[in-house]
Amino acid sequence: MIVDVLTLFPELFPGPMSSGVTGRGLAAGLITLRIHNLRDYTHDRHRQVDDVPYGGGAGMVLKPEPIFEAVRARTGRGPVILLSPQGERLTQQLVRELAANDDLYLICGRYEGVDERVAAHLVDREVSIGDYVLTGGELPAMVLIDAVGRLVSGVLGSEESPRDESFAEDLLEYPHYTRPAVFEGHAVPEVLLSGHHAEIERWRRAQASERTHRRRPDLLRHRER
Repeated sequence: MIVDVLTLFPELFPGPMSSGVTGRGLAAGLITLRIHNLRDYTHDRHRQVDDVPYGGGAGMVLKPEPIFEAVRARTGRGPVILLSPQGERLTQQLVRELAANDDLYLICGRYEGVDERVAAHLVDREVSIGDYVLTGGELPAMVLIDAVGRLVSGVLGSEESPRDESFAEDLLEYPHYTRPAVFEGHAVPEVLLSGHHAEIERWRRAQASERTHRRRPDLLRHRER
């Protein structure tokens, strides 16, 4: 998968994505990260990318011209995504949809936001990672890349891993245990030591359902719709 990122702060990348699973995917060429400096698409001597908002108000707004020029110069055909607190919530279902593409183009917002004509006439989707405001779209872009990148074939060690984890079926993941079998008086559930795979599977499903009901009942309501 190829991911293009348009940002005012290219020095932030790859950042934490250079380590762990995503780092291995980058090193192996399974994920290609291409970072574009928004100022490279300006044509004035000050390389200005922002301006005051029409109608007044605090802060500055990213201008449409350099963003349109940057996106129109791209070579990929995948969706163009604006990272924005006003976007649709990033969920595992959306991650799976995005992972089905060969390439993505991510636009990192800054300041008070981006000229509305970008959202209305250039991007395919606006995506938010939660109901809070950050200083820019770079960290959300990294979250999205990490979530999508791990679903790229070959990035994870086991192809079964994504099927068993939290949100795969709108359920939280079941509890995990490893050695020792007893730690400070707390024992691993007997069923996991039984070697009875059908019983283990039933226990895991029941645990996932109970945990979801207790911690995230909204996910169960979503399943029932």
